[in-house]
Amino acid sequence: MQNPRCSFLILFIQLVSIISFCHYARQIRGEDNKTSAIEVDVGIILDLETNVGKVMNISIFLALADYHANASRGAIKIVPHFRDSKRDDVEAASAAIYLLKDVQVQAIFGPQMSTQTDFVIDIGNRTKVPIISPATSPSLSVKENPFFIRGALPSSSQTKAIAAIVRNYDWRQVVIIYEDSSYGTGIVPHLTDALLEINTLVSYRSVISLSANDDEILKELYNLNTKQTRVFIVHLQPYLASRLFLKAKEAGMMSSGYAWIITDVLTSLLDSVDHSVIESSMQGVLGIKPYIPRSNELNNYTRRWRKRFRQEYPDMDPVELNVYGLWAYDSITALTKAIAKVGTTIIPKFKKADTRENLTDLDALGTSEFGSLLLDSMRNTTPKKGLSGEFRIIDGELQLYTYEIVNIIGKGERSVGFWTEKDGISHKLKMNSKTAKSMNEQLAAIIWPGESIIVPRGWEIPTSGKKLRVGVPVKGGLEQFIKVEIDAKTQAVTATGFIPDVFKEVIQSLPYAIPYEFIPFPIDSPTSQDYDDLVYKISSKEYDAVVGDVTILASRAKYVDFTLPFSESGISAVVSVKNDDRKNAWIFLKPLKSELWITTGGFFIFIGFVVWVLEHCVNKEFRGPKHKQVGMIFWFSFSTLVFAHRERVTSNFTRFVLIVWVFVVLVLTSSYTANLTSMLTVQQLQPSITDLNDLIKNGEYVGYQEGSFVKDVLKHMKFDSSKFISYSTLEEYSNALSRGSKNGGVGAIVDELPYLRLFLNKYCRKYIMVGPTYKAAGFGFIRMLHSSDVSERAFPKGSPLVPDVSRAVLQVMEGEFMNNIIQKWFGNETDCPKQDGMAIASSLTLDSFMGLFLIAGVSAGSALLLFFLIFLCQNREILATDDSVWQKLSAIANAFDKEKDNSNSMSEEPSEGNEIQTATLFAESEASTEILPHLPLQSPEIRISDGLGASPALEGFSTTEPGTPVHENITGTT
Repeated sequence: MQNPRCSFLILFIQLVSIISFCHYARQIRGEDNKTSAIEVDVGIILDLETNVGKVMNISIFLALADYHANASRGAIKIVPHFRDSKRDDVEAASAAIYLLKDVQVQAIFGPQMSTQTDFVIDIGNRTKVPIISPATSPSLSVKENPFFIRGALPSSSQTKAIAAIVRNYDWRQVVIIYEDSSYGTGIVPHLTDALLEINTLVSYRSVISLSANDDEILKELYNLNTKQTRVFIVHLQPYLASRLFLKAKEAGMMSSGYAWIITDVLTSLLDSVDHSVIESSMQGVLGIKPYIPRSNELNNYTRRWRKRFRQEYPDMDPVELNVYGLWAYDSITALTKAIAKVGTTIIPKFKKADTRENLTDLDALGTSEFGSLLLDSMRNTTPKKGLSGEFRIIDGELQLYTYEIVNIIGKGERSVGFWTEKDGISHKLKMNSKTAKSMNEQLAAIIWPGESIIVPRGWEIPTSGKKLRVGVPVKGGLEQFIKVEIDAKTQAVTATGFIPDVFKEVIQSLPYAIPYEFIPFPIDSPTSQDYDDLVYKISSKEYDAVVGDVTILASRAKYVDFTLPFSESGISAVVSVKNDDRKNAWIFLKPLKSELWITTGGFFIFIGFVVWVLEHCVNKEFRGPKHKQVGMIFWFSFSTLVFAHRERVTSNFTRFVLIVWVFVVLVLTSSYTANLTSMLTVQQLQPSITDLNDLIKNGEYVGYQEGSFVKDVLKHMKFDSSKFISYSTLEEYSNALSRGSKNGGVGAIVDELPYLRLFLNKYCRKYIMVGPTYKAAGFGFIRMLHSSDVSERAFPKGSPLVPDVSRAVLQVMEGEFMNNIIQKWFGNETDCPKQDGMAIASSLTLDSFMGLFLIAGVSAGSALLLFFLIFLCQNREILATDDSVWQKLSAIANAFDKEKDNSNSMSEEPSEGNEIQTATLFAESEASTEILPHLPLQSPEIRISDGLGASPALEGFSTTEPGTPVHENITGTT
């Protein structure tokens, strides 16, 4: 039996061991008597001196409170450690180092400023601690910084929404105003690219220094007001933007005709702007901000947030909850879920670096094993409906959703539409936050600056008062197109003519006034200046535009932009007219070409031969002496020309051939008659030269307009440049053509169609235009394409004036004005026959009748072939003999030449009465041979023709009068 004392001692030792083991186990798990969960330290770095920092501070408190209130017993406890960066980059970096080195936090939320976050991100990458920052600058890349998670939308995500607004109102040019910081400059390249996609240019970039005073801001606004663009995109933080709009109001830039668009950083924090500034200086401004859908959860949270804010900051004026506070709440909520997911798998601790000499403070921080696991859970989250809407992070970036477009009216804002990347601009949203597509995709009615309801054009004449400098060519002759005069006293330049009148009408058709002045540019031989030199004056910034007879060419389009052409295009030639051919004795041969004459004659002979072959054996008309038969071949075929043939044909083959041939003859004679009539009755303007290549072959001189690009075209056509002569007036054109190349003139004038039209309208009876016509784009007004100083140019690159002028050109051309101005300067073109190419009655060619001859030839050949096949079949006994080939051919020729009885084919079938009468006739003939022995016996094959091609009914023979002598009947018949 054991000693009771020993048993008690053993029990006591066991109890102490159990208690010690439990205490040790709680130490390993990080538990003590005060808590039953693992603690995870999280750093919070905010600018608590700013309203945004205070808003996010309260949201973080509430997010952590909601987590702990809903966490089960034994769950991980998140311990926040707040640090104030005091709006200083160094303070933010110092706070981050303290939190990582002394507190060893496993994640950091903040800082909120982009410049502060840039350095903290590097520390997070080194220590492998996730940095969750609401910084929106696109210069902070989540791809280049693996431990950086952006807890807000980057400012670059709104650029497409801003571009959609600009495109919706067809603004072609904008000015970007941004602050001189990494946050301000980060959006510029993204916004520029988005605007270029819709063909809108950034005409100017205005950078406002963070330390700029009011005078400097006002000076920059005055500079902007001297430019053309009236659409301004403002990317400034609230404290700087407020001062900008106050000075813009002072500069008169918040009036009608101006358009202002503010980015989300200002629109989302509009409550932090003084209401007096909004009411006095920001009326009519358009703003864009992330869309926050309303919900009961958001309303309840807003009430909690306001209550807690008043408790924390009782001495502050009321501040409204904004999207940055909601993003902070959703970010902390996502962080707590990630910590809860990976917190039980590893004890939160830092792995210290190996102890060695020359170890820097950053290297001494060590690395977090817990942060790497936490990062994997945070960089890609499942879609979650947070307080700010759908909160989803992919590859460390908060995903884009709907933007709301607002119009600042009164003390606040009014929603006018929405934008999504999928559907673009729309007026309303569906309940599920998907964009409801509208047919016109327009925003709601907007009140613009100056309380105007008219959409600003976005472009105005600069207030500097500079006029549009328009270069006009000065040359002699062709004053109908343009004539420039300079007043000797005032030196005032006036331009008249077709082109200046069109330009003036176009300018008056624009909905805004454009002051301009003409600057003369001489184009003549002494100065050796041409139209290319005039065009290059624009690229050298001496002129803003050119108005003149300047043709649109690809070489010129490299340096300047053209409006739509307002004249016809093309290059052609004018030559002198030949003498009137109506006095020519052989004009009757000209309606048909020589090859057509020869072909027609050949077919006449061929058809005559075919008819003779088909009719020779059965038709007496085609028999007789050789010379008669040859004459019949020619006579019969040519008599069909006037349908005068009297010979009857008996063969069906012949009838078939003649039907086709008579149709061919009908077409030929009709065409010949019509063409000859035209030649004899209409005055023919036949060109002396029909092809420009003839000029090159003959080495003739060619004229062109002085200063024109046509000279280069002629060189390209392989003309000898030594044969070129330039002229200036229409009279010089006429004199040169009249003299000709051999007498000091030219063989042709090559120029653009508008000039040639004018020339022919005056000299239409002496000259004619010949082809081909080489295409060109016509006349157009020109504006500058390249400009480095847009503030000094009325036509900068991408100016909306060019499309406006082009639309005005179309409007003028479609109206009655163009007809009136053409009549004014060029007269009535109907007074002169139109001379487009060779407008004459040309000789008919064989190609026009090739089909008819083919049909006639095939028809005649087929009939001839069938005839010979039938003939050979009928005389096959000749071919079957053993005679020689020559004997066979002779026998066949004799058979062909032998006349055959064609009574069956030439008469109708005899009636029964006639058959009886014929039989009786022959019976009586036989019986009378003894009575009349001196009469020759009559063969039953004797055919007596009545001359009409019908078989005789043995006229004179009668069986009803038996007493009539047979001799008398035969004599009467003969």
